[in-house]
Amino acid sequence: MKPVAVIILNWNGAALLRRYLPTVLEGTNGEIADVIVADNGSSDNSREVLEQEFPQVKTFLLDKNYGFAGGYNKAIELATDYRYTVLLNSDVRTPAGWLEPLYQYLEENPSVGAVQPKLLHDRNDGKRMFEYAGAAGGFIDKHGYPYCRGRVFEAVEDDHGQYDGKDIDIFWATGACLMVRTELYKRVGGLDEDFFAHMEEIDLCWRIHLSGSDVRIVTASEVFHLGGGSLPQGNPRKTYLNFRNSLFLLYKNLPVKEGKRMLLVRRLYDTLAFFMALAKLHGGDARAIIRAHNDYRRLKNRYHCQPQENLLKTFPGAQRNIVIDYYLRGKKRF
Repeated sequence: MKPVAVIILNWNGAALLRRYLPTVLEGTNGEIADVIVADNGSSDNSREVLEQEFPQVKTFLLDKNYGFAGGYNKAIELATDYRYTVLLNSDVRTPAGWLEPLYQYLEENPSVGAVQPKLLHDRNDGKRMFEYAGAAGGFIDKHGYPYCRGRVFEAVEDDHGQYDGKDIDIFWATGACLMVRTELYKRVGGLDEDFFAHMEEIDLCWRIHLSGSDVRIVTASEVFHLGGGSLPQGNPRKTYLNFRNSLFLLYKNLPVKEGKRMLLVRRLYDTLAFFMALAKLHGGDARAIIRAHNDYRRLKNRYHCQPQENLLKTFPGAQRNIVIDYYLRGKKRF
């Protein structure tokens, strides 16, 4: 049995499969990894494309769309006996040699539970720019806002090697390409299916930290992510999921008393975001923020095992106020 399962979750992505799956098959070391496509109940011709154009690829055919979180949980249950699992988006291009540094790092560092490569934007012009969804490793600020080395809010840096060679602890690894110890993934509960999609990898990494394991960036590996393959930036559905899941993230992973204080502040910030959306005539986003808060209040009580430890008190970078830094102090870079 090979030690690594590289699992690509597909939903109505036939065009992405044709564009990106060949790069994964070509760039992935077949001696250490199996490439598996889990189809999340697609209604396009994805399954025909897999059967007719990629018959050599192992496939799992799920009966409906379980979302990013549920789809991966089901696929990982089906992919038995792999020591490591890579969650790889269907819109990621993998050059030759991308997997070996991640694999070797986990083999040599037993205290590390999950790693990510450097995530660059898949562009046609050859420009090396970090990709929004993970860049060179994810962090979280004092109010729970995620940011990255190489990306703060909408400001994305060019990659000129400024973060290379620094395999540091990060708070969260990108779900676009996340390699995790399979046993640990299952032990901490996998991805939270109530999130459906967006922010679920941050929640997973938070629980990995709480379990006593580290999360790292391995800059010797890099992949190229198209981004927005499922929901593009500015889509009200994406706005809804990001705002609702951000509230879930804080409620379930902070001690109760401290969580209440932080959530009060976040609701004030979200009120400001609501009025900014109205001012920009983004009515869909404004309605999405209201619905996110209503659903959070309705659904939050499903979480009732909050931890005693507040990681945001001690984790590097978690004392920053990214909103103030970005909007008032003009700090657009990590």
